[in-house]
Amino acid sequence: MMINELPCVLVVTTDSRFGQQIEQDLLAAGYDPVVSESLNRVAQQFTALKPALVVIDHIQLGEAALHLCRQWRRQGQTLPILFFMAMERVEDRVACLEAGGDDYLVQPYRSDRVLSQIQFYLQPPQENEEQLRFGDLVLDLTTRRAIRNHREFDLTMKEFELLKYLMLHPRDVVTREQILENVWGYDFVGESNVIEVYIRYLRLKIEDEGEKRLIQTVRGVGYVLRDA
Repeated sequence: MMINELPCVLVVTTDSRFGQQIEQDLLAAGYDPVVSESLNRVAQQFTALKPALVVIDHIQLGEAALHLCRQWRRQGQTLPILFFMAMERVEDRVACLEAGGDDYLVQPYRSDRVLSQIQFYLQPPQENEEQLRFGDLVLDLTTRRAIRNHREFDLTMKEFELLKYLMLHPRDVVTREQILENVWGYDFVGESNVIEVYIRYLRLKIEDEGEKRLIQTVRGVGYVLRDA
């Protein structure tokens, strides 16, 4: 009888306290966590383990965390990579995305929030198919991929939730407060202008081939999904 292997999550950190906490949470949630506290060994561990997801401690590693992510992306690695960050500063979020990161976890550490994001990226695909459509834009709720003009592209967790929220309210102007409440939640901590970062990267993906802009800015209010 074959035994299903637990998804391996590689955690790169030099903070033993953080490493122990996330290791315990991942074990309890049914994952196979491996904590690497050595940048000299992490490349070898990555190759040997073939993890399903990586968490990199940006708080302790700083620029080295971004360098590690860039290195894996240059090698063609497509697995989810999440950063653990001190705070949600816009410049940190931009640096994370530009390095190839999929998402981030914000200090203070909260088990429920951390596991929710990891589960989002590692949950198996569902059998049922459901899609949202707006013009030539399609959002597949099963695979969490967007399609426009037969071109598919992946979305990070927050990009997916933001686009889903906009597509559930087509042609309705939604305020920044509504977006923060429905996409980030009541317990959001960080700078509210992080919304602009996500809108910017969504537009880059959706309009990659020069397509017409769908996410419109309503100055001083928020955003609206419309095709004119």
